[in-house]
Amino acid sequence: MASYKAPLRDMRFVLYELHQGETLTGLPGFEEMDRDLIDPVLEEAAKICEQVLAPLNRPGDEAGCRFDNGAVRTPKGFAEAYGLFRDGGWSGIACDPAFGGQGLPNSVNTLVEELICSANLSFGMYPGLSHGAYRALHAHGSEALKQRFLPKLVNGSWSGTMCLTEPQCGTDLGLVRSKAVPQPDGSYRLTGTKIFISAGEHDLTENIIHLVLARLPGAPTGIKGISLFVVPKFLPGEDGRPGQHNGVACGAIEHKMGIKASSTCVINFDAATGWLVGQPHRGMRAMFTMMNTARLAVGVQGLGLAEASYQGAVAYARERLQGRSLSGPKHPELPADPIIVHPDVRRMLLTMRASIEGCRALAGWVARGLDLQQRSPDPETRQEALDLVALMTPVVKALFTDLGFEMANMGMQVLGGHGYIREHGMEQYVRDARIAQIYEGTNGIQALDLVGRKLPAHAGRYLRRFFHPVAALIEAKLEDPALGPFVQPLAKAFGRLQQATAQIARVGLADPEEAGAAASDYLRLLGLVALGFMWVRMVEVAQPLAGTAADSDGFYRAKLGTARFFMERLLPQTGALFSAIMAGGGAMMGFDEAAF
Repeated sequence: MASYKAPLRDMRFVLYELHQGETLTGLPGFEEMDRDLIDPVLEEAAKICEQVLAPLNRPGDEAGCRFDNGAVRTPKGFAEAYGLFRDGGWSGIACDPAFGGQGLPNSVNTLVEELICSANLSFGMYPGLSHGAYRALHAHGSEALKQRFLPKLVNGSWSGTMCLTEPQCGTDLGLVRSKAVPQPDGSYRLTGTKIFISAGEHDLTENIIHLVLARLPGAPTGIKGISLFVVPKFLPGEDGRPGQHNGVACGAIEHKMGIKASSTCVINFDAATGWLVGQPHRGMRAMFTMMNTARLAVGVQGLGLAEASYQGAVAYARERLQGRSLSGPKHPELPADPIIVHPDVRRMLLTMRASIEGCRALAGWVARGLDLQQRSPDPETRQEALDLVALMTPVVKALFTDLGFEMANMGMQVLGGHGYIREHGMEQYVRDARIAQIYEGTNGIQALDLVGRKLPAHAGRYLRRFFHPVAALIEAKLEDPALGPFVQPLAKAFGRLQQATAQIARVGLADPEEAGAAASDYLRLLGLVALGFMWVRMVEVAQPLAGTAADSDGFYRAKLGTARFFMERLLPQTGALFSAIMAGGGAMMGFDEAAF
């Protein structure tokens, strides 16, 4: 079984060379965030992921969580690993220093999240949910709630969850039935059942803070009648420590295909004490802060698992001897050549590599947008960054998780029969990756969000934040002798995207089902163009350095070779997507329902 190695070289390339990470020091609050500070953070994150979390991944999957009389026990070693994680300050690296956080940029936190997801996704679910809860409370909680809960979430002694789904409602949260009754002291009593609650009960922290969607008495029906509440497992005492057990109980844990060391719980609220977060009936606005954070994080989960699978596949392809090269033996001294000489194995490995490095670059661009949105002193810059992040959130979530699952499957395929058995660990990546396409809004819902909300928003303003820089790059570099061979395929794909956008805008006005029928293909089309845009920008950085003294390890030459593969073998998929979009939805919507 291949051991995980943090891809720090490529991460530094994305952070510093591609997205000019050192310019973050020009943003208020990031004055000290230079390489001297950030590089040691990444190196220490790599150590804990490689040496502590990765070795627990397979044992945690095999043992899973245990449910015993309302309590959940995580696998052996998880509590000790979480203690090291917490004591190292990792739960608060991107949190507000006012509440004990380290205040590092999102650009850095996204890279750390990828490392954790590659090493041990199940473990990463626990602090990941806490960070989402922190974001929602920090943005929408009263000052009293912030002071009561945020320091504990930031230092990791308490953890957080998001409680949305109920047995009768998942995507359609307007069907939520949980009730919240006001109390004379300003608190609320919550009653209801929530399902599929990740990290809903466990033994890693001394308290668990649930963010719960529920209805107030007389609330409007549907989505406009939902409020958000913070409900702790244990009520904080006067000294701030966990006190009386609240009316919160775990009724069961789910037995799942993957992420088995992450507890997925049924949580019952029985007159549990909670406090309102934000305004009455405005719960979805507050919860979307957490959900959008989670959607970007889930996209990174797909990226992380793809990277781990790629590393396992490359290691095996170098060692496994099978057959001879089609052009003649490459290693005549051996009884057979390693399978890395075979074209189809190289096709799979390069598909994985090109997808992973493209997604990492795109994740870095969006993370930089988050930093600008939150820190830039210029209102116009903040708005542009906000628009770009809004547009790209469903793309990152759906594209990265679709590719994550596809790449995990591809990595398993490289190993053949050995990939299908547990010993090599590759089948676990496939099982773990599958859920990311489902939770935090299925990828079909992300596609509907993109075409139904993001494209028409503000007369297409969100889309212009992406189209304009792509068009500017194409115009400036199309005739460039060095960059032209990479820009020309991007220009063709971008032209298809522009035509498809116009088609969806035109037919969608007359028939929303036409837009819905095109949604998933359109999201993949836009995502591939975004990856193509990132690859041209990476080539622009790498070309002057390839083959020079700065390229002693061949990093930049490999970057150019991977870019060529993406442009010649992956970006042409936009042609098929374009044809499907332009064909319309008649073939699916006109099919007789009774014939299914």
